[in-house]
Amino acid sequence: MANRTKRLKKSKAIKRKLETRNGVKRGRLSAGEWFEKLVALQRRLRAVNGCPWDREQTHATLRTYLIEEAYEVLDALESGEDAKFAEEMGDLLLQIVFHSQIATEEGRFTAADVIREIHEKMVRRHPHVFGEKRAKDAAEVLKNWEQIKAEERRSKSGRNEEAGAKEAAKPASLLDGVSRGLPATLEGYQLTRKAARIGFDWEDVDGVLEKMREEMAEVRHALERKDQAKVEEELGDLLFAAVNLSRFLQVDPEIALKKANAKFSRRFREMEQRAAQRGRKLADVPRDEMERFWVDAKNAEKGEESPVVEAQPKR
Repeated sequence: MANRTKRLKKSKAIKRKLETRNGVKRGRLSAGEWFEKLVALQRRLRAVNGCPWDREQTHATLRTYLIEEAYEVLDALESGEDAKFAEEMGDLLLQIVFHSQIATEEGRFTAADVIREIHEKMVRRHPHVFGEKRAKDAAEVLKNWEQIKAEERRSKSGRNEEAGAKEAAKPASLLDGVSRGLPATLEGYQLTRKAARIGFDWEDVDGVLEKMREEMAEVRHALERKDQAKVEEELGDLLFAAVNLSRFLQVDPEIALKKANAKFSRRFREMEQRAAQRGRKLADVPRDEMERFWVDAKNAEKGEESPVVEAQPKR
């Protein structure tokens, strides 16, 4: 009960913070009313006397921002700062509104169409909530979800004769719908996740680890043969196995790799600082000394600082 009261107080404090900007209380509008205001704002920015930069943008030029904003949402989520999290999700929402406004101007669809489509889809794909169907657990929900998606694709192709002809020539697959435009790690994650939903998966983590050892051996074999094309293929298989392992362990490979990148960057910068403290550039430091700097940087990050040993001048 005490924890529940504490969470409630924290939630109210965050809400008050979000409702106030620069000490000025903002109106208590509903989510729908704020969304309408945002749509109107973006329409104004794209108008004849609006913002020159906004008017120049196209779906293609905005692609980079869409990806960047999605990653910034993930960073904010990891920070644990709710106000920052809410702000970054707003930035991502703006990208959706921006694309919708451009499509509206071209007579293709509107922001209302975007919302209606996802609302109807969610109702359609949750028959165990909004219909007669029942699901005993999350695994069955996901299995039903994929079946419903496959039915939706067949229905859409049936409404379009040309698309229907193309679909008839290519058998339907549970893997349909995984975009080739995704980052490679995320694409592999989605492919293996879909396959696992119908039972095509490892029984335990040891099987995946053994597969990684097998792929590593094949990379070594390709290196011995000095076959660069085969090296690329086998290295791809090894990376795919690593993605499969992360999925099996319920870890998003893209997020895990982003964290590893950040960790490497922190430690490398620490190495550069340690070299600079000795009046040297890291590029001029011998490899074995670089390794010591790396170990020191790791220990410092863990709070196990190694004693600083001043480099002796060369004689």
